[in-house]
Amino acid sequence: MTPDDDVIDLVDQQAVGADFTRDPYAVFAALRERGPVHHVRFPEGTDGWLVVGHRHARAVLSDSRLTKQWQYAHPRLRGARVSPATHMLGADPPDHTRMRALVAREFTPRRVAALAPRVQAITDELLDTMLAAPDGATDLVDAFCFPLPITVICELLGVPSLDRERFRGWSNQLLGATLDQEAKQETVSLMSRYLQGLIDAKRADPGDDLMSGLIHTADEDGDRLTHAELIGMAWLLLIAGHETTVNLIGNGVLTLLQHPDQLALLREDPTLLDGAVEEILRYEGPISTPTYRFTREPYEIAGTVIPGGGEVVLPAIADAGRDPERFADPDRFDIRRRDSGGHLAFGHGIHHCLGAPLARMEGRIALRALLLDRVPDLTLDIHPAAVAWRDGSLVRGPVRLPVRWKPPVHRAG
Repeated sequence: MTPDDDVIDLVDQQAVGADFTRDPYAVFAALRERGPVHHVRFPEGTDGWLVVGHRHARAVLSDSRLTKQWQYAHPRLRGARVSPATHMLGADPPDHTRMRALVAREFTPRRVAALAPRVQAITDELLDTMLAAPDGATDLVDAFCFPLPITVICELLGVPSLDRERFRGWSNQLLGATLDQEAKQETVSLMSRYLQGLIDAKRADPGDDLMSGLIHTADEDGDRLTHAELIGMAWLLLIAGHETTVNLIGNGVLTLLQHPDQLALLREDPTLLDGAVEEILRYEGPISTPTYRFTREPYEIAGTVIPGGGEVVLPAIADAGRDPERFADPDRFDIRRRDSGGHLAFGHGIHHCLGAPLARMEGRIALRALLLDRVPDLTLDIHPAAVAWRDGSLVRGPVRLPVRWKPPVHRAG
């Protein structure tokens, strides 16, 4: 099949021949064998152009001919937007440059590094609670993978703790494939009103959190984020700030438990942890495709011309990490791999994820504490083939991850 043929439906079993949600890599690899560009229908029902292969995906991620602005999207796509206002991932230079610079003034490496003791403390508290389960079993997503990063990002931004489960529901709805457009827009509206209230409260009573800093920071010329930009930035930081790490931890635990030889290496030599995190990001990263890019004029890539007028162009980040042109023996998980640092899990170019250092730090702390220090006998409590995966095209991670360990024996005194 060529890009000029009928649209390839990525959730149609007859079209792709496999369960795309469970194993997108086989589908991506088959498409890559045919060529780098394919006209597809994504799980959300949106038609667009999928670009596979590391070299071409990397080029798309940094190509200024494509726009991130929704005002240029084809009219059929307007209802697919899930953010309540403009943010960095939906902007081009010079607006993107301006917003990112203002955010970077507050979201500094020093602020991220200072979070490490608190991330460790939250991790320990969550594991204390989890390990108190008398039957020695839990859903790791509910008990650990979700509450750790959502607690960290909410504390960083100053979001009240009682609202965290609400954000989880909103995020699952907005990034999933099963909710219809009308329901998604209602969720966007609810979230927008909540963020409006949060910003108003922070403006009236600022604290030392990141959200208060974003409200009050200004550059040398006095420029600040507008109110709409603050809403969009709060949405981006809350959703992207926890979703990536939830799935990094979940995918990492699942992958290591499925590769006991690699987990044994890591336990023998914890200095391999940084490399293990990078290999997880390459092999089973938390993002399958990035946020939308649109054509403003006919766009040629690898000999295929994609029409102008707001067509979606999505590079397959997940496939880029499994491309044999870039990685030797790419379907082999190896925490000692020397080339895993070339992955695109956090993007590339001007939209490279600003929160990547925080996600990496949380991933390292979580995996060390869980698998090396606290629960060395952790095992899957489900067959790997039975794991249910998130159903959207953007994020990749397990919906649930049942695990088991040997609970301590309590003897009567």
